Amino acid sequence: MEQDEQRRHSSSFGAAATAYAEHRPDYAQAAVRWALEAAPGCRVLDLGAGTGKLTATLRAVGADVMAVEPDPAMLAELRRALPDVRALSGSAEAIPLPDASVDAVLAGNAMHWFDMAVAGPEIARVLAPGGVLAGLWNVLDDEVDWVAGLAEVSGSAVVGPRDTPASWRVETARTHLPKNGAPAHFDAPEQATFRHGQQRTADSLTATLATRAGLLVMPAPQRQATLDRIGTFLASRPETAHGAFTLPMRTCVLRVRRR
Repeated sequence: MEQDEQRRHSSSFGAAATAYAEHRPDYAQAAVRWALEAAPGCRVLDLGAGTGKLTATLRAVGADVMAVEPDPAMLAELRRALPDVRALSGSAEAIPLPDASVDAVLAGNAMHWFDMAVAGPEIARVLAPGGVLAGLWNVLDDEVDWVAGLAEVSGSAVVGPRDTPASWRVETARTHLPKNGAPAHFDAPEQATFRHGQQRTADSLTATLATRAGLLVMPAPQRQATLDRIGTFLASRPETAHGAFTLPMRTCVLRVRRR
């Protein structure tokens, strides 16, 4: 993805902040615990926190969590949902925290948007010695037949290369590295996946997919045609046509330690 296009995708979420907060899934607690198990302490920064989906899971597992988010609309939703969490305006490239002030930095469905040539040194700066950086992604479990069909019908703008487990593993293996070839600030990555699920109906799953960046930046006619195609598919499948169902997912984690 070209830099200008990536910037357009990454800045698209604010316009759908309320829908994002309502429909996006949380993260598997087992995945969050695995991400944190190597950290030297419990001070955690949720970086690129969005509306606080990962922030809430971090709080649920007992982390001392704070959040940083660049988009004002997303940050407002986070503060509304989690008023007792310290939530600051900032970005991965400019983190408004002192040196060595956190033991772990986690990013939920956000790390691929970071400019690691700038964000890498900045994340390393705020991490304590031996601190952990982990990216978490909620992906569709396309080992399930109907989910594989949904991915095919939705198209690559909706279900992209990071959105299914096997392709996620390849696409994210170097996410922690700067693209300009500068020295890395982190050790070799570890990857793990954890089963997860989200209670959905056909309508709410369509609404969830509508918050994907690829759909948010589509021209309106193309966007509506894609959503109609997804709705028709879900109405045709016995697993999804009648009432509530569990969407099979995985929470996938890339974990590295600060050098």
